[in-house]
Amino acid sequence: MKTSHGAFIFLLHVLLFSLHPLKITSSARTEAAALVKWKNSLSSPLLNSWSLGNLRNPCIWTGILCNNGGLVSEINLSNASLSGTLDQLDFIAFPNLTRLNLSFNNFSGSIPSSIGSVSNIYSLDLSNNVLEDIIPVEIGNLTELQYISLYNNNLKGQVPHQIGKLQKVQHMDFGSNYLMSPQWSQITSFPLLTHLSFGYNEITSGFPDFILGCWNLTYLDLSQNHLNGPIPESLFVNLGKLEYLNLSTNSFLGPLSSNLTKLSKLKNLRLATNKHSGLVPDIFNSMPNLEILELFNNSFQGKIPSSLGQLKNLQKLDLRMNDLNSTIPSELGWCTNLTYLSFASNSLTESLPLSLSNLTKLRELGLSDNNLSGDVSPYFISNWTQLISLQLQNNLFTGEIPSEIGLLMDLKYLFLYNNTFSGSIPPEIGNLKNLMSMDLSRNRLSGIIPQTIKNLTNLQILQLFSNSLTGTVPPKIGDLTLLEKLDVNTNQLSGQLPDSISNLSALQTLFLFSNEFSGIIPNDLGKNSPKLANVSFSNNSFTGELPSGLCSGFLLNQFTVNNNSFTGRLPGCLKNCSSLNRVRLEGNRFSGNISEAFGVHPNLEFISLSRNQFTGQLSTKWGQYERLTNLQMDQNKISGVIPAEIGNLTQLRVLNLDSNELIGEIPVGLGNLNELLNLNLSNNQLTGEIPRTIGRLTKLQYLDLSANKIKGGILEDLGNCESLQFLNLSNNILSGNIPSELGNLNGLRYLLDLSNNSLSGTIPPNLGKLTSLENLNLSHNKISGRIPSALSAMVSLRFMDFSFNYFSGPIPTSDSFRKAPAEAFIENSGLCGNGNGLSPCDEVSSTSRSQNNDRKLHIAVIVSVVSLIILAITIVGCFIFRSKTNPINDETKTAPEFENLESLIWEREGKFTIGDIVKATEDFSAKYCIGS
Repeated sequence: MKTSHGAFIFLLHVLLFSLHPLKITSSARTEAAALVKWKNSLSSPLLNSWSLGNLRNPCIWTGILCNNGGLVSEINLSNASLSGTLDQLDFIAFPNLTRLNLSFNNFSGSIPSSIGSVSNIYSLDLSNNVLEDIIPVEIGNLTELQYISLYNNNLKGQVPHQIGKLQKVQHMDFGSNYLMSPQWSQITSFPLLTHLSFGYNEITSGFPDFILGCWNLTYLDLSQNHLNGPIPESLFVNLGKLEYLNLSTNSFLGPLSSNLTKLSKLKNLRLATNKHSGLVPDIFNSMPNLEILELFNNSFQGKIPSSLGQLKNLQKLDLRMNDLNSTIPSELGWCTNLTYLSFASNSLTESLPLSLSNLTKLRELGLSDNNLSGDVSPYFISNWTQLISLQLQNNLFTGEIPSEIGLLMDLKYLFLYNNTFSGSIPPEIGNLKNLMSMDLSRNRLSGIIPQTIKNLTNLQILQLFSNSLTGTVPPKIGDLTLLEKLDVNTNQLSGQLPDSISNLSALQTLFLFSNEFSGIIPNDLGKNSPKLANVSFSNNSFTGELPSGLCSGFLLNQFTVNNNSFTGRLPGCLKNCSSLNRVRLEGNRFSGNISEAFGVHPNLEFISLSRNQFTGQLSTKWGQYERLTNLQMDQNKISGVIPAEIGNLTQLRVLNLDSNELIGEIPVGLGNLNELLNLNLSNNQLTGEIPRTIGRLTKLQYLDLSANKIKGGILEDLGNCESLQFLNLSNNILSGNIPSELGNLNGLRYLLDLSNNSLSGTIPPNLGKLTSLENLNLSHNKISGRIPSALSAMVSLRFMDFSFNYFSGPIPTSDSFRKAPAEAFIENSGLCGNGNGLSPCDEVSSTSRSQNNDRKLHIAVIVSVVSLIILAITIVGCFIFRSKTNPINDETKTAPEFENLESLIWEREGKFTIGDIVKATEDFSAKYCIGS
């Protein structure tokens, strides 16, 4: 029995032993098959070892680790260039998985809910992918998690409250997603948690309360969210183990608490880009471990704390973009481990403390945008030899640039612009062979551009504009083959451009304007610079034609060559530059047909071709440039009509076509240009009437239609152009009255000129409302009547001209009229008043009365003679009639009555009226001839 029983036990062990590897093999094959299935759904260039032909040993596959039983325990495919989703990964097939790291790939889609089945996992890292959608609630089943990171994805929604089950979690990272406003009250604290990150999300509300119970936290990152309110005081009391605290880029507000000193282990404190205010507390001597302090972009005021000098381990100090208004404390010179120091964009004053020369490890120094002054001592520069960035721009520094600048062999960025540095650019600057960007503009530098600049072969940006530099552009400038921007505008540079400038193959911007350059532009300029986009030769003395290859890359955006002596046609490649935005060619002698010089430029906003010799006609394509705000082609030889399509340019502010040979009528569509400020069509041969639609241009400030052949009347609608400051309609054939509505143009200031037309009628008194007008010209018309006294209110008049009209009567009595020159009133009839060249109105009135009396006397004499004749006839008739009845009595009675009539008429001190004579005649007839 014993033997048989022992044999049975032995066979059972053998059987169990033989079955065990079969079970292991079966599980391994299941896991391998699951991995291959997932791999087949991915773009996986590094997973060639994952193959069905190699199923027996998946533990040697790329990124796979197994436990002692031969089952998958870790999948680490970080940074493996994988693309795809997690949908085909069967998490249920991996019951022994403890670590999953798929970070830094290109996984998309959502996190499958089946991830909750991997109950033994303690480290999960899906960061830096493009995963999206909400975090599945099943992730709360992973109760063994000690590390979780979902950083830098597109996950959104709330953190599921089930995450609160993860009491053993030590590391949790949900950074860089789109998580929003979790229900903090449903999340319990994590007593074992050491690392927590919710950075780069969309979380709102106040500080998360559950964090204050995470006693063991050493790392806390809530940056790049929308958290607000004050930082709770309990943070400083409860989280005393913190070494890293990042609350930057939120909306936390209020002053910094003095309890900050309780975080004595803190090495990294980042509170930048919030709404903190008040003083920076002088408490840093109690935080000796601090290595990084970022408080930039807040509203801190007052002094820079001197206690910062106690931070012997401090490597980075960033207080820029605040309202600090003190000096730089000398104690900072004790922070000899500083590599980064920035106080930019504050209101710091006075000079740099000499102790800063102790900061020999400085790599980046930013003191720009303050009110710092004094010299930059050579002693500083010679001790800052590790600098890669020196930014002192926008201050009040004086003195010369030290020659020791040549010791900064690692320097990449040198920004000294907008100070008052003087003297010359030291030739030692040529030692800075790592320099990538140098800006010395807006100073008082003089002398030449040093020839040693040719050594800066890594230079990409060189800006020296707005100084007093002289001499020429260095001949070897073409050696700077990486140069992208060369800007030397507004200096006193002269001579011709060196041919080597054509070698700048990376050049994008070339600004040479406002210097004294002369000669021709090198013929090859642009041919080797396919990225050239911004070119300005303006305000120099260049001659000859523009290089034909200047725009060979067809990328020109800004092209300004105005005020030179260029001749010939424009480069043919210009019409293919579809990116053109701003073009200024005025003040040269360019020629050619304007309709052939330009192509299709949908981004064009500004073009000025004034004062050249362009010919041809305006094509309808100019109506296609819908972004155009400025169109100036005045003083050329352009002919034809103004295209109606110009009315499509609804963004136009300036339209200047004067002094050409344009014909036809003014397009009605110009009334659609609601943004127009300046319209000048003068000195052409335009005909027809002023379109009534011009009255719609309520923003128009300058209107000049003078020197054309425009007829008809002046529109009353012009009174609607309430913004007009300048109105010139002179030298046309306008007729009719001056509309009183012009008096409504209260903003009219510089000119109202209606001269040399055929206007008639009188001046409307309403013009007196133009109290800001400085120049008024109504001369050479047919206007009559008086100059209204209401014009005395035009107190700003400096010039007036009413000559060659039919005005009469007194001029207004204001000083403007009294002081006007005599020429302002000549060739009128009967003007008088207290003005130059005019007779006083009293003399004019006396003369007029005398003349009137003479006329009245002549009339009276004539009437008297006629009346006497009539009277005589009447008397004779009456006598004849009477003589037939009683001739003696009638005769004896008549003589004395006639004498009385004569006495009545003549004996009045030589004065009489027609009425006297008529009345006497009537009386006589009534008395002697009634009933005859």
